[in-house]
Amino acid sequence: MKPTDIKDPEYFHKVVDCQYACPAHTPVPEYIRLIAAERYSEAYMVNWESNVFPGVLGRTCDRPCEPACRRGRVDEEPVAICRLKRVAADNKGEVKSRMPQGPFAPNGKKVALIGGGPASLTVARDLAPLGYEIHLYDDQRKGGGMMRSQIPSFRLPESVLDEEVGYVLDLGIHTHFNQYVTSLKDILAKGYDAVFVGTGAPKGKDLDSLPGRWDAKANIHIGIEWLASVAFEHTKQIGKNVIVLGGGNTAMDCCRTSRRLGGDNVRVVVRSPRKEMKASPWEIEDAVHEDIPILENHVPKEFVVEDGRLKGMKFEKVQAVYENGRRKLIPTGEPDVFFEADDVLVAIGQENSFPWIERDLGLQFDNWEMPVLDSITFQSTLPIVFFGGDAALGPKNVITAVAQGHQAAVSIDLFLNGQHLIKDRPSPYTNLINQKMGIHEWIYDSPVTTDDRFKVPHADKSLTLKDRKKEVELGFDALTGFKEAQRCLNCDVQTVFTENRCIECDACVDICPTTCITFTINGEEDDLRTRLNAPSHNTEQDLYVSDTLKTGRVMVKDEDVCLHCGLCAERCPTSAWDMQKYLYSVTKAGCQTSVLETI
Repeated sequence: MKPTDIKDPEYFHKVVDCQYACPAHTPVPEYIRLIAAERYSEAYMVNWESNVFPGVLGRTCDRPCEPACRRGRVDEEPVAICRLKRVAADNKGEVKSRMPQGPFAPNGKKVALIGGGPASLTVARDLAPLGYEIHLYDDQRKGGGMMRSQIPSFRLPESVLDEEVGYVLDLGIHTHFNQYVTSLKDILAKGYDAVFVGTGAPKGKDLDSLPGRWDAKANIHIGIEWLASVAFEHTKQIGKNVIVLGGGNTAMDCCRTSRRLGGDNVRVVVRSPRKEMKASPWEIEDAVHEDIPILENHVPKEFVVEDGRLKGMKFEKVQAVYENGRRKLIPTGEPDVFFEADDVLVAIGQENSFPWIERDLGLQFDNWEMPVLDSITFQSTLPIVFFGGDAALGPKNVITAVAQGHQAAVSIDLFLNGQHLIKDRPSPYTNLINQKMGIHEWIYDSPVTTDDRFKVPHADKSLTLKDRKKEVELGFDALTGFKEAQRCLNCDVQTVFTENRCIECDACVDICPTTCITFTINGEEDDLRTRLNAPSHNTEQDLYVSDTLKTGRVMVKDEDVCLHCGLCAERCPTSAWDMQKYLYSVTKAGCQTSVLETI
């Protein structure tokens, strides 16, 4: 194998598994260390720069970082990364003065944002300080988009959302709320230099052709529309017997909201086996904790209606059969099952809908009526128009919408300055900083704690089920947050090897607790992985390979199982090993200074 090029900014980025897995590439270990040091405001700002909504995401994020967490390879559960984000948000001091301060010198260009959700707000956050005149259009009365209309208040208090949306709008954004855009052509006629579309995926999938669907339509609701109606207090009650169709997070929000609006007998019915439900495991767990049964392997067959009144639904029982990795739902032959229902909530997925975009503007759509976009720049075939969030590549989550908003903002800024959207795209900000304080002392807290993951306390359900606005999760207190933060393995503090200092004494091999270091003769990767002291089977994570040493051997470290404990660097008699903190920050529009440079 060729020697590893640690100057490649993506090499050590990939080793920081949590940050690499985060769509917005939030520097997770950095803000966790700040939490442990009680520097909550700084931890909040590290988050704010990357994900814009730390308080929101600390409660509602889909947590792609946690399955990637290195702690999960040596312990039963990963670090509670998401809930630590909330610790920073809940304990921060005054932070507005740390944010860009307007008014900003105008650059003479105007940008329209259609939709007030996380993607559009991210674009606004990135472009406003550069002097762009930003106009935000949304049909809701406040900003937030799906964060306001589809995430129930018992998961996300309105005050938290208002605060973090406000940080963006206070940058001087011109808001046009309660205004539904009916024509892109009309928006373009207003003379905007660029338009960003962040309208989400506003159309819930239906069961149009199921018998009885339109015979009792007043009691059959589309999940996302119903949640919005509850959020804006148009709907305040529901029948006692409720069926929720679907196995995603929207279905979990629907069933839990139903329990709070009068649903005594609420059940979730899914077509697939429970293990294949798309909802996050913790969302399912919370629903079950609130006494909501989840019935798997039931396929909707008919809405049962008598005299124009919904009585319930019939389902066919099926079993999952797998052939060549593909699932088939095969009827079991058992009699159909009937469940009584006063109301049914259909939460089986979402679709994009662009009836307001004329098809004669040069903006192309594919066979699925999705805009044809460049997946890096998010520019459409009409160069002046960009997309992001669910409106761009289909329904995902808040953190993905934020990440795409950042990239779209970079593209808009390049486009409006006459630069190439790919060739001139700025590289990420990176740095490697030595962590030595003494011969065997480190600037960072290096010992590995043996604590198991701490549980987030919940309010008593006898109280939360009576009030749809009462937050269920209470969050970590400061002490528990500190203890959970100590579980982080500091994966961004890298083990850096210097060949010309190594005397090949193998002391690092002897002391390594995971046997991840090997000195051996070089070879092809497939061969080399089998000859390490501990065979390396995870080919998704790289091997760190040195140049040839004096004996003709090379040093090989398996990045997959390294704990970043620093014992190799402490034990090495010649300082061939060093612990160096790796900073990686995705560059924002205009190459704005990273907050990491000030911490």
